[in-house]
Amino acid sequence: MEDSANWLEVVTAIGAIATPILVLILSGIGWRIRVGLDRQFQLEDKLRDDRIETYNDILEPFVILFTSDAAWKSDPKNKSRDKNQIAQQKLLSQEYRRKAFKMSLVGSESVVTSYNDLMQYFFQRGEQQGVTPSENEIVEMISLVGKFLLEIRKSMGNEATKLDHWQMLEWFITDARRYRSEAKA
Repeated sequence: MEDSANWLEVVTAIGAIATPILVLILSGIGWRIRVGLDRQFQLEDKLRDDRIETYNDILEPFVILFTSDAAWKSDPKNKSRDKNQIAQQKLLSQEYRRKAFKMSLVGSESVVTSYNDLMQYFFQRGEQQGVTPSENEIVEMISLVGKFLLEIRKSMGNEATKLDHWQMLEWFITDARRYRSEAKA
C-alpha cells in the first residue's frame, strides 16, 4: 500500500512539473507557428501588390490594342498617334522586357504559362510582318489575351471563378461574343 502511495506521489510530482513545461513548450510552438503565418501573410500581401503593379504594366499594350479607334482618338494626346504602332513599340521596348522578366518571377505558374502562350503567338506573327491577320488569327489572339486575363484573375484570389476567358473580354471588346462563336465553329 505504501509503494502505491509513493508511486502516486511520484506521478503527481512529475505531472506537477511536466504540466507547466508542456504548456510552455506548446505555447512556444503555437507562437512560432503564428509568427510564421503572420510573416507569410505579410509576404503574400507584398507579393500581391507587386503582382498587381506588374500585371497592370504587362497588360498596358493590350489595353491600347483593344481600345476602339474612336476612344483612342477622343484623347487629345492620341489624335496623331497610331495605337497599333504605340502598342507594338511598348511590347518591343526594353522596359517592357524588364517588366515581363519581373512577372516571370512574381507571377503564378498559370499566369506565366498563359503569358508565354500569348507572346509565342506574337513572336510567330512577327515573322509575318506586313501581312494582315486573318479572322481566325484575330480570334486566336483575342482568346489568348482572355486566357491571360483569366489566369491573372485566378492568381489574385479568385481561383473559384466561374467566368471563362471570353467573359473576361466582353466588357471591353465589342465583338467578343461574335469572336467566341467563331472560335467554337
